[in-house]
Amino acid sequence: MKRLTCWFALAVTLIATGFAVKTPYQAVLQHSRIRGRPHGPNVCAMQNIQGSDKKYFTNCKQWYHRKICGKPTVVSYECCPGYEKVIGEKGCPAALPLVNIYKTLGVVGASTTKMYSERANLQEEIEGPGSFTFFAPSNEAWAALPMEILDALVSNVNIELLNALHYHMINKRLTSDDLKHGTSFPSMYQDLDVHIHHYSNGIVTVNCARLVKTDQHATNGIVHVVDRVITAITNNVNSLIDTDDDLDTLRTAVAAAGLTNLLENEGSYTIFAPTNEAFEKIPPETLTRILGDPLALKDLLNYHIVKNLHCSESIVAGTPLETLQGTVLEVGCDGEEMTINGKAIVAQRDKLGTNGVIHYVNELLIPDSAKTLLELAEGSVVTTASKLFKDAGLTDHLIGSEAVTLLAPLNDAFKDKSLAMTPDMKKLLRNHILKEKFSSKSLYHGQELETLGGVKLRVFVFRNNLCIENACIAAHDKNGRFANMFIIDKLLTPPMGTVMDVLKADDRFSTLVGNIQRAGLTELLNKKGSYTFFAPTNAAFSAMPPADLNRLMRDPKELANLLKYHIGEDFLVSGAVTSHTRVTPLTGDKLELGTRNSTIYVNRVPVVEADLMATNGVVHAVGVIVKPLPPKILSDQAEGSTIRRTSAVWAGSQVIKNEDLFQKVLRSQSSRTMSRVQ
Repeated sequence: MKRLTCWFALAVTLIATGFAVKTPYQAVLQHSRIRGRPHGPNVCAMQNIQGSDKKYFTNCKQWYHRKICGKPTVVSYECCPGYEKVIGEKGCPAALPLVNIYKTLGVVGASTTKMYSERANLQEEIEGPGSFTFFAPSNEAWAALPMEILDALVSNVNIELLNALHYHMINKRLTSDDLKHGTSFPSMYQDLDVHIHHYSNGIVTVNCARLVKTDQHATNGIVHVVDRVITAITNNVNSLIDTDDDLDTLRTAVAAAGLTNLLENEGSYTIFAPTNEAFEKIPPETLTRILGDPLALKDLLNYHIVKNLHCSESIVAGTPLETLQGTVLEVGCDGEEMTINGKAIVAQRDKLGTNGVIHYVNELLIPDSAKTLLELAEGSVVTTASKLFKDAGLTDHLIGSEAVTLLAPLNDAFKDKSLAMTPDMKKLLRNHILKEKFSSKSLYHGQELETLGGVKLRVFVFRNNLCIENACIAAHDKNGRFANMFIIDKLLTPPMGTVMDVLKADDRFSTLVGNIQRAGLTELLNKKGSYTFFAPTNAAFSAMPPADLNRLMRDPKELANLLKYHIGEDFLVSGAVTSHTRVTPLTGDKLELGTRNSTIYVNRVPVVEADLMATNGVVHAVGVIVKPLPPKILSDQAEGSTIRRTSAVWAGSQVIKNEDLFQKVLRSQSSRTMSRVQ
């Protein structure tokens, strides 16, 4: 909401002032002006990263979060570009005097550049007639230059230093509006190009140096202050890789994958180049497998190449960047560190070539498409399942080239469950591997999937979930080199018989089984169907007042109506239940379902165990008898009201004073149902 308010305020201001934003930089500058306006005319709000000398014009998101690169910022207020303070007046009412470039350098924080211009005999040129653009390194940029490079420049001021300064100059006036993303301009040193990138977040760079003060106008041109000394770019990224001993393994891999031409041709790439050390960290068997598999190797390398050029200075927050492999890397920053997928693994930044930029990484980035099933599972949220599959002797299926699909339960699915590797557990785990390679996007309702154990699992498509038997898919597919993995929220329980078989096999339902037989519903629960049975346990019947229970047992018709009210017409596993789900029972009005703290409620009665799977339905155990909700609760639920939780249970006069009311309600509902049928 704050963000919308921010942009709305900016839009209103722009309309009111007739200001037309031409570039992302101008949009950010204008936002900084708006934030600085209470402090006087031509004041811009700046955000300084605490503990560093870095400062930025502020955008809406940064303004409200008060963070850049994950670090807190302090807001300061400074004169906007081209203005200065006047003693005794508010804000920055005066425009800076328009002087030549040489004098301008002294008043915009580039006095060191001014000094070196004089020593290199450049002063006369930048004082005289002309129309130049000077990307002037700040004083801090010169101080950060390695001493050996600086010594080489100042020891030969008439050639090396002069050439270096000329490379920072363009022989025409270019404002920030002219610095379009991806453009290049010939410098005044041998016409070698300087490379401009103007990012959507308002950051502008030249050869990956950030413009920290832009559009400082002069009589003979314009000055843009940059945060580092830039050097001439003459080689493409493939040549840079070829000549760096730290990238020997990468060079060999690039050649083997047939990517040499790509990195030599024109383009604008970002390469996260793994060093020799990064390759050495990978288990030898994994590295050997990938290097020996052309498709996996190409995917691996393409996963390190981003489609567009991103200098490190352009990253001020986590940003998803698409790779040539087709998936994305989350590129961000943590203070001074550049991060990839949340990890600070960038060892060296901004080695610029004519067709891209290289950032060195000390850890290999392996995409899912180059991994085996075992590698997909390890180091993720299914490590418990991974260990169990290995313990069950299924490793060969996880590391081979079989086209299978692994159904891997989340670690949380094993809470409070025995992990002993029994014969039954081995059998169950085999039924978590499908014989074919599937995509979840291709699954459809009613589809049957055969497992290695020979069991056929059913697919259920619900409005809010895609489920295979009782387990629902909890994350996006993990597509490996040969096989795929679905992460599921529960351990699978394949159906072991009809609803009646499930009930007979569980001692908790012995009373219910007898009552089903007494009510004449055995055939119903054995025949083909897709029922959802909220099955009362023995305890549920024991909780009934003896007189009520005896009366019910003497009337098979009323007993049948009671049981049918617990049986839904449609199949519904726990993963399909949302906060307001309704199920139509075989008798009576709809049952109201909801969830709270991972527990399902039916008409406010908690389900004590869910998802007992059957071939013709699913059983959810309830510890008390479910009955219709009073009209007030139904009305409140329909309106989405918050009401006091009261379990609608058989509790005699504590809940319903009239002990015959429930039977009357069921009779009424049964009559309405019959009328609808007739």
